[in-house]
Formats: sequence, C-alpha cells, structure tokens
Amino acid sequence: MSTVPSSMLEDVRPASAGPAPRWASRIGLTVLFAVVLLGALGVFGVHSRTASHSSNGYTLTVTYPQVARAGLDVPWRARVHRDGGVNSDITLAVSSDYFRMFETQGFYPNPDSSTNDGTYVYLRFTNLVQGRDFLLEYDAYIQPGSQIGKSGTVLLLVGGHEVDRTSFHTWLVP
Repeated sequence: MSTVPSSMLEDVRPASAGPAPRWASRIGLTVLFAVVLLGALGVFGVHSRTASHSSNGYTLTVTYPQVARAGLDVPWRARVHRDGGVNSDITLAVSSDYFRMFETQGFYPNPDSSTNDGTYVYLRFTNLVQGRDFLLEYDAYIQPGSQIGKSGTVLLLVGGHEVDRTSFHTWLVP
C-alpha cells in the first residue's frame, strides 16, 4: 500500500545552487541593457554617407543611406557640379538592382525620359537651369521586405558618353 505524500513537490529535485545560473542571467541582462542603450543612442537608425568623384571637369556626389532598416525613410540624392554650372543635357544612370530595395514617391525633378536596360535605369534631363549645379532627389524608403543591402553605381553621361561615376553600398540591419 502506498502512502500519500504530504506535498506535491516532495519528489521534485532541488535546483542546483551553483554560480553558473546567476552569471548567465547577469550576462543576459548586460547584453539586453547594451542593446537598449545602443537603440536609445540611435545606433540602429538610418546613417547616411556621401560618395563623390571628380572627372573630366565634373564632380558627381551621391548622398545615400549607408546603414538603414526596412520601412524607414532614407536620403538619396545626386548632385552634378561643374565650374560655371551644368550647361548641357545630362543622363544619370543608376544601378537597377540597387533601386529594387526601395519604395518610392518619385524623383525631383522628374526626368524628361527614363529607360531601363536591366543593368541601369537611365534618367535623362534636358532644359537645365544654366549656370547652376544639378540636383536630383529621390523620395524613398526601404521596402519592408528588404533584408539585405545592395551596392550601387551612378554614371554621369553627357552627350551619350560617360564623364564620371561613383559607387556606394547600403547595409540593412534588422
């Protein structure tokens, strides 16, 4: 005949009282605190960078998101400078694959024409304001489904010939 235990916890083994569980929880809390602190300081937000290159009398400068997260607005602009101003029609060719990670509201100013050959999106601008730099702004945010970054290149074409180029890379973090 079996006896009825006086407690339901009678056959439960006692927890080990070693130092490992205490240290594990301290390490876990320290890591959690560090992540929260870095987030509060904006480390995980959008960080932009500028890539610039000069060639043939032109300077092409691209401001792009160096580090970003899906769903966030990001800066992207291309500036073309030439002493005395940009006085001829230009085409900016941007890596097609790079633009695939963005959702967009469009370009400002709108290109007069655009084409895509699968490698580059060609944005042609005519009737530029004489004697001034040209600035193209891209109103965009990272697609919610984008999980990895991409590299991009912008080519500056004048009269159908490449006169300058610059490259960059955007990293996406969770």
